[in-house]
Amino acid sequence: MDVLPEAEWRARRDAHLDRVREWTVPYRARRQRDEPHPVLDFMWNYYSVRPSVLERWQPPVGIALAGGDEFLARREFTTTPRGVALAPEALTAKRRTVVRSILRLLAATASRAPRLHCFGLHEWAMVYRSTPLDVRHSAVPLRLGHAGTDAVVESMPIRCTHHDAFRFFTEDARPLNAHQPRRSDQVELEQPGCLHANMDLFKWSFKLAPFVPAELVADCFAFALRIREVDMRASPYDLRAYGYEPIPVEESAGRTDYARRQRAFAEEGAELRGRLLDAGRSVLRWAGEPLDAEPTAAGSARGG
Repeated sequence: MDVLPEAEWRARRDAHLDRVREWTVPYRARRQRDEPHPVLDFMWNYYSVRPSVLERWQPPVGIALAGGDEFLARREFTTTPRGVALAPEALTAKRRTVVRSILRLLAATASRAPRLHCFGLHEWAMVYRSTPLDVRHSAVPLRLGHAGTDAVVESMPIRCTHHDAFRFFTEDARPLNAHQPRRSDQVELEQPGCLHANMDLFKWSFKLAPFVPAELVADCFAFALRIREVDMRASPYDLRAYGYEPIPVEESAGRTDYARRQRAFAEEGAELRGRLLDAGRSVLRWAGEPLDAEPTAAGSARGG
């Protein structure tokens, strides 16, 4: 087992805390002011993560911390002859099952080519044929109004493969989608061009915590936040009052811009997905668990 000197791990911990406070401090301040944010609050509310969880630092598995007794307050850590470290027994049978399910999904997604023709219309389908009282962000106007938004949905094919986006579609929008994704289809359908699949790398990182490095969790959060901003800029909402210029996917130039950004996110997400896969496999090896067979051949998600 390798050992991190106390000065080194404290410096890494402090750097991590300084980095994530860029996100946690403003969120806490907005909550104190009862000032919701239609773009940024998604990261905390949808993913159900507390700022204090993001602020926690931990090393990779198999690393001992010299002088790390303060970590013994966290139940996953234990004392070893070389210092304080994560305890393999903390990876319970339930947690091992979670790790395996995450690895299967990540590997299946990584095995496919990205699809870049959805143009972010999932957000439009979430307000299709709705009333002002039905809209999730009711305090934010629709750029084209309700009738204009409906017309865009009816004029373009909807190709959403992501279950957790599709489940928010209005009832009238669901039959318009080329897919009818269910939770049970997630491993089969998820593909690396999907903005929500790439945002979800943050979800998988914190579900793997504290057994993956805190820096990796923060990298996934930063990536997801950038995607969220593009996702909402391409949405039907007018967010210019919050400083977000629209990406008008109802126009040809807007769709080209969206697909360009989508491709860049797919490429960046592939690197992060690979790091999560490596980290998850390391966790299972550290715990003495055999690795499952995973998809390796490139393929594509089912359907058009």
